Amino acid sequence: MLVAEVMLAQTQVARVLLVWEPFVERFPSPAAMAAAAPGDVIAAWGRLGYPRRARRLWETATIIVRDGWPADLTELPGIGRYTAGAVRAEADDDPDAIGVDVNIRRVCERVVGTRLGDAAATTVAARLARPLRGRDRLLALMDLGALVCTPRTPRCADCPLRRRCATRGVGDFEVRNRQPRYEGSFRQRRGMVLAALRDRDRHGAGVAVGELDGEALHSLVADALAEITLGYAHLPR
Repeated sequence: MLVAEVMLAQTQVARVLLVWEPFVERFPSPAAMAAAAPGDVIAAWGRLGYPRRARRLWETATIIVRDGWPADLTELPGIGRYTAGAVRAEADDDPDAIGVDVNIRRVCERVVGTRLGDAAATTVAARLARPLRGRDRLLALMDLGALVCTPRTPRCADCPLRRRCATRGVGDFEVRNRQPRYEGSFRQRRGMVLAALRDRDRHGAGVAVGELDGEALHSLVADALAEITLGYAHLPR
């Protein structure tokens, strides 16, 4: 469940499905992942995007193997309040747990008619979904935001909260954040270097530093997503 939530953060389900099965077959448990090199996890992550998440998963696995699962999942690398709440709700059916993702936040903000901080959004979400709790509450609100209260064309006539909704559509307070263009971006340059390292690592070799985009490579090294040994770059070992 934790792996699924980390993969799905800011990533469409269709993209996750392309790597999900081989990834969990390769790393079926924290112990299996911790026993691997971090570069193996990054390679298995493929082109899913935001590869730092793969590195954080490996770090999380090593901590769990060494210390066990913490009572508070936010103590694990890269795990925020939403992911921790979602895992508790879905995996444990914790009646009090709830994670506010982008879809749930949109529902809550449109119903009350204003922007909400994390704590306020969590309170509103719990109130809107009564009497549902735990897993049922989380999944119901997520589906409502993903399928009905959509970003651009909400289906207000089909919404079970329409009578309580202050906006009945897209709120004036909503900010349109357009993701920067990927083509030609530094993100693309980093992705191209990672792809070259993944391909070469499959053959047990590194890539000469001079063959790679130096700026992108050194940013990957700074993020512990690549290493350089004797003039050759490779995934972390």
